Amino acid sequence: MTRGFDHPLYILPFDHRGSFQTGLFGWKPPISDAQTAEVVTSKQIIYDGFRAALAGGAPAQKAGILVDEQFGAAILRDAKAAGVVTACSAEKSGQKEFVFEYGEDFARHIEAFDPTFCKVLVRYNPEGDRTLNRRQAGRLKRLSDYLAHANRSLFMFELLVPAEKAQLERLKGDKKAYDLEVRPRLMIEAIRELQAAGVEPDLWKIEGLDRREDCQKIVATARAGGRDHVGCIVLGRGEDDAKVWEWLGVAAKVPGFVGFAVGRTVFWNPLVAWRAGKATPEQAANQIAGRYREFVDLFEEC
Repeated sequence: MTRGFDHPLYILPFDHRGSFQTGLFGWKPPISDAQTAEVVTSKQIIYDGFRAALAGGAPAQKAGILVDEQFGAAILRDAKAAGVVTACSAEKSGQKEFVFEYGEDFARHIEAFDPTFCKVLVRYNPEGDRTLNRRQAGRLKRLSDYLAHANRSLFMFELLVPAEKAQLERLKGDKKAYDLEVRPRLMIEAIRELQAAGVEPDLWKIEGLDRREDCQKIVATARAGGRDHVGCIVLGRGEDDAKVWEWLGVAAKVPGFVGFAVGRTVFWNPLVAWRAGKATPEQAANQIAGRYREFVDLFEEC
């Protein structure tokens, strides 16, 4: 099977778990059945917004969702039945080190939902803890091999490169300087190291980059060594509209960047309004639909 995914893809991600419970609801796990039901309801509102966007003209063949099994199992089943591109997270939420959400049972959970993409979120700084990086790479290779050999879901890899303390100290704590001057190089090194370790994503989910040339270098690295069909999408990282628009505008002009995965920037404020009783579920869903469409239209027009 030829690996890679290079078709347009506009993902609405809402697989947030720990950060969702604490940030939106103010709850610390473990949560009660009633609280779980409220989280499930909130994710249904997001999904309703996605479906409203499709009904309003968003290109269905390019649209997809990313949601977790814990709170979104029914959504994953409904979306798959409707022919929607689905992605489901495989990592345990809120961990600094990648571990499988369901441990040794990870394959059974992937097979139960058979998503278009199996997604992982990984924090990997090549100048960080080498032992930690090797442990993560070993687990990720296991998943990569399983997905390739089982001929099932494609592999979506969300790469985060958080700054090490020493790296920030050299920049006097300037996180914007890190994002502009240091992170692009580290991302390239991280992709190369993971590839060398046998980790072979079909699609890289990449933190936004400010410069076109950095996007071009990321694509060249992701596609090195005959990986000609591997694609990249931009993640929103919870930034404000202006920053996400900037990142998408840069990436959309670079061949190989095929789309985006923007979540909190789309759904957070509408859900906050719903939680506060300032918006009905339908109003919140419509707001989410409109915000998602704005980013789709931006990428389509670039």
